Amino acid sequence: MNILLISPNTLTVPYPVYPIGLDYVAGSLSQEHTVQIADMNILDPDGLTAILKSFSPPVVGLSFRNVDNTEIGNPLFFIEQHKQLITLIRKTCKAVIVGGGAGFTILPQEIFDVLDLDYGIVGEGERFGQLVDALEDQVALAKIPGLISRSAPAQAVQPWTGKQERQFDHRAAHSNFYLDHGGMLNLQTKRGCSFRCIYCPYPHIEGKKHRLVAPLQVAQTALALQEKGAKYIFITDSAFNSDISHSLEVAEAFREVGLSIPWGGFFAPVKLPDSYFRSMKESGLKHVEFGTESMSEDMLKNYRKPFRPVDVVSAHNQAIEAGIDVAHYFLLGGPGESETTVNETLDNIEQLKQTVFFFFTGIRIYPHTHLHTIAMEEKKISAETNLLEPLYYESDFITHQNIEELVVHRAGQKINWIVGSGGDKAAATVSKMHERGFVGPLWEFLIR
Repeated sequence: MNILLISPNTLTVPYPVYPIGLDYVAGSLSQEHTVQIADMNILDPDGLTAILKSFSPPVVGLSFRNVDNTEIGNPLFFIEQHKQLITLIRKTCKAVIVGGGAGFTILPQEIFDVLDLDYGIVGEGERFGQLVDALEDQVALAKIPGLISRSAPAQAVQPWTGKQERQFDHRAAHSNFYLDHGGMLNLQTKRGCSFRCIYCPYPHIEGKKHRLVAPLQVAQTALALQEKGAKYIFITDSAFNSDISHSLEVAEAFREVGLSIPWGGFFAPVKLPDSYFRSMKESGLKHVEFGTESMSEDMLKNYRKPFRPVDVVSAHNQAIEAGIDVAHYFLLGGPGESETTVNETLDNIEQLKQTVFFFFTGIRIYPHTHLHTIAMEEKKISAETNLLEPLYYESDFITHQNIEELVVHRAGQKINWIVGSGGDKAAATVSKMHERGFVGPLWEFLIR
C-alpha cells in the first residue's frame, strides 16, 4: 500500500525544524508498504496535488506539530491553513485521512472535529502502523489505543511501549531541504518528562516517566545522521538533562562512536555535578538552551520548577566556563506574577553574563496541565471555554502589556535581550547565514 505522510508545519521562526515525528511514524509501518513524506516547507499546493495524483495513496497521515506558535506578541494560528490542506486532499483523491502529532494530542477531539478527519491518533505516532494494518486487513479498529473516529471519541491513552524505530532517508527531497538549510537534523534520547511544570503539556503527550533510549543506540543514530550529511544535531527532549546520569552516558557514547559534528539541546538549570558541562563540551556540545522561565524565587515555586535562582546562576557559570554558548528562555506572566516578581527576574538576570535572553510574556493555557486547573479555579476559563484558539493566562497583578513594557525598558539597546523568538526578520537573517555555510541555531552571534 502507498502511504503518504504530510508535515504541514511551515513555521520557520527562528529556523525550519526537521519533522522527526514522521520518521518514527514511517518506521512503524511494515516494509510491504511504500512510504513517502511530503513536507509543506518545500511544497506548494500544486506540488502536493501532483504527488497525490501520481502516488495515489489510499491512506494519508498528517502530523500536526503545533496548533499555534504560542507567542502572544506575534500570534499565529494554524488551523485555517490545515483546513485548506484537508480540502485540497479531499478534492484530489479519495484517501483515508488520519491526523496525529504533538499538537493534535493536546486537543485531539477539537482538531478532529474542526478538520473533519477520518481518523486521529492520540499519543505517539507508532500506533499509525497498527491502524494501517487494520485498514488493509479490514479488521475491527476498536482495539487500537488512542484511535479517534467519527463513532469513537478521544480517550486518554497510555504511553507507547512498543518498538521505536526511526526511518530516515537522506535522499528524500525534504531531507535535502534541511541538510541544505543549515544542516540541522534532530535526535531524541528519551520520551516522557518527569518534571511537574504547571504549564507544560509534555507529560500528557509522552507520559510522566522517562523511557530512555540506550546511550549507544542514541550515539549510533547520531553518527548515522552525520554520515548522511548532518552538520549539526539538536536534541528534541523536553530537557536533555532531566535524567542527569543518562545524559552523561549519551555524551560519553557520542565520544566513543566518534561523533564530530556540534550539537545542542534544551537543558534545565538544575543542580549539576561539577564537571557536567566539561563532559558535555568534550562530547561536542556547542549550544545550551536553558528553560529558565523566571529568576524570581516565588515564581519558580509557582511554576513548580525543580531549581531556584542560585541553581540557574551555578549551571550558567559552569556552562560558560566550559566554553559553551548559552541562551536563557523566560516565560513571564504566570500565576502570582507582579511588577515585583518581574523586576526580581530582571534584576537577577544581571548575574548571567556572556549570554542571550529570549522573553515570552504570556503562557498559553493547555488542557491536562495544572495551569488549566488554576485558571478554572480562578474562573478565568470554564469547562466550555474553547482552547483551540490561543488563550493566555492573565495574572491578577500585572498585564501582559505591562510585563513587555518592563522588559523592553530594561533591555534598552541590548541586542542580546529578545522579546519573543525574533520574528520574520530574525528568521530571514538565520536563513541567509545558513545559505552561507553557518550551522546551528546561530543565536550565539547575539551574545554579549
